[in-house]
Amino acid sequence: MSAIASARTTAVGTLSGMAQGFRGDVADFYHRYRRGYPPAVLDAVVEAFGLTPDDVAVDLGCGTGQVTVPLAERVRAVIGVDPEPDMLAHGRRAGEERGAANLAWVVGTDADVPAWRAVLGDGSVGVVTIGQALHWMRHDELFRALHPLVRPGGGVAVLTNGAPLWLQDEDWSRALRGCLEQWLGTPAGNACGTDEESQARYRDSLVAAGFRVDVRGVDYTAELDLESIVGGVLSALPVDRLPADRQAFTDLVRAALEPHAPFTEHVHVTVLTGRR
Repeated sequence: MSAIASARTTAVGTLSGMAQGFRGDVADFYHRYRRGYPPAVLDAVVEAFGLTPDDVAVDLGCGTGQVTVPLAERVRAVIGVDPEPDMLAHGRRAGEERGAANLAWVVGTDADVPAWRAVLGDGSVGVVTIGQALHWMRHDELFRALHPLVRPGGGVAVLTNGAPLWLQDEDWSRALRGCLEQWLGTPAGNACGTDEESQARYRDSLVAAGFRVDVRGVDYTAELDLESIVGGVLSALPVDRLPADRQAFTDLVRAALEPHAPFTEHVHVTVLTGRR
C-alpha cells in the first residue's frame, strides 16, 4: 500500500484539463442523483481483466465515486482521480460509509498519467476505469500513455451508463430536451460520449494504442420521478450555468413532463474494454 499512500500525499495533478466547473452545488447534485452501475457491470470489468484481490485500480474522472467505491470491494485498492475537490469529498464520505479502507482520492486529470507512472510504476495497475467522463479527455494521448501503466492482461474500461436524460427515445425525454433548449437558449444535443460515433472513435483509439478491444452491454430499466430528472439535469451543468431560480426551473420541467408520466428509462450500459 505504500504506492497508494504516496499517491494520496503527493496530490498528483492540477485543476485543469477535465475541470469544467463541477463543484459546489453541482457536486451535491451529482452525488445525490447520478445513478450508479449495476453489479453486472463491475462483474464484466473484473472478468475482462481477470482482476483479483491483489490488483490496484485507477478510476479516472471518478466524480463522487459511482465506480470507485463498489470496485474497491473487488480489488486490493482503488485510486479515485478527479479535478474537482468537492467531487472527491463526496466520494471519500461514500467510501467511509461503506467501510472501505482501501480507497485513495487524488486531485488530477488525464494529463497526469506520467506522474502516476512515476509513483506507481509501469505494469502496476490492473485496470483504469473511465465512467462517462472520457468526452472531457484527450483520449488518443490518454490511451497511449496508459498502455505501459497497466499490467499484462489488464487494461482500460470505458463505461457509459446510458444516454443523457434529454436524448432518450421517450416522449418525456423529448419534452425535457425542448424544455432545456428553451431555458438555456442553446441546442441540447450533447451525447457526452454515449453516441455510436464517439464509441467508434474510442474503439479505434484503443486499438491504435495497442489494446485488444471488446464491447459488452448490460441493460436495465428504471422508473424516474420529477425530482430525480431535475437533479440529474442540474448535475450535468457547470456551476455557472445553474438556474438562479431553481423552483421556476423545476416548475417549467414539471409542466413539460407531467403529460408524459410515468417516466420510464431503458438504460443500455456499454462496457468498452481495451486489454493489454
